[in-house]
Amino acid sequence: MLAVAGRPTPWVATATDAYLKRLPRSWHARVELLAPSRKQTADARRDDEWQRLSDKLDAGALKIVLDERGKSLESRGLAARMGDWQGDGRTLAFVLGGPDGFSAAARAEADLVLSLSAMTMPHELARVVLVEQLYRAHTILEGHPYHRD
Repeated sequence: MLAVAGRPTPWVATATDAYLKRLPRSWHARVELLAPSRKQTADARRDDEWQRLSDKLDAGALKIVLDERGKSLESRGLAARMGDWQGDGRTLAFVLGGPDGFSAAARAEADLVLSLSAMTMPHELARVVLVEQLYRAHTILEGHPYHRD
């Protein structure tokens, strides 16, 4: 996961690390933070942040951009997609933008624009929710009883 953010508050780091440790090592799951842009306008910040995020992505990575205008999936739907994507052999890159979000051009470059909720939430909370959902997807794929319908 790539995210535009400052240094995380302790509770975010603790929660994120707890779920990352639960994921199988074969997933190579990690969170990398990039500093927010200091450009003057929101458009310039969005463009700068997307460029810096894109530069960090592996060539051929499947880009999943998190944005409130994205597609909503239930946990089982995300798990199903994750199962399909694992078969493709591509690196999955979940990308969270800065406070100004993503430009239309950045969303157009994504393989999937995903919404965690119709409600707005702080980016730090979104990181924790996303990592928990990745863990939940793993447990669904493995038939583990963590997820209950």
